[in-house]
Amino acid sequence: MGVVTTGKRTMHLNSLAGLARRRRARLPERPDPSRPGHTPPTRIRVPAGMTAPLGCDAVAVPEEFGRAMAKRLPRMGCVYADGAHWWWLVPADSDVALEWPAPARYTAGALVLDAPRAPVLVHCPEGSVPYTPPIPLYLALCRVTGTTPEWSRSVRAS
Repeated sequence: MGVVTTGKRTMHLNSLAGLARRRRARLPERPDPSRPGHTPPTRIRVPAGMTAPLGCDAVAVPEEFGRAMAKRLPRMGCVYADGAHWWWLVPADSDVALEWPAPARYTAGALVLDAPRAPVLVHCPEGSVPYTPPIPLYLALCRVTGTTPEWSRSVRAS
């Protein structure tokens, strides 16, 4: 694992990557008024009484895919809907070394930038954590999109 020393403080590369991700996950300074019919940027919040000890990111999929995925999941965390997409809460950095297949959109910080309306909670699990386990979610998404999971693809020598 790489290490960067900055005089007083030593940082591992995974810490630097986390800082970069958190910086990208910040809300934009001003909403774009030229986009009528869309909600201003917002962050999906964890329901009261729940905690997100691993941070929180979100995976958005079209609603019809979300319904099909829900049937394939052994456990679902918090799921939100905005009328067009379902938003699944996952632990932060669930996209590290994993490419989520289209049409899914992965958002660091559970940030919603472009939605017809603010997402509302449609499923809340029992317990105190809001997460859908990311690997079963990824596999369910691959199944409904007909995508081969990334680690199952053949590697070709160049």
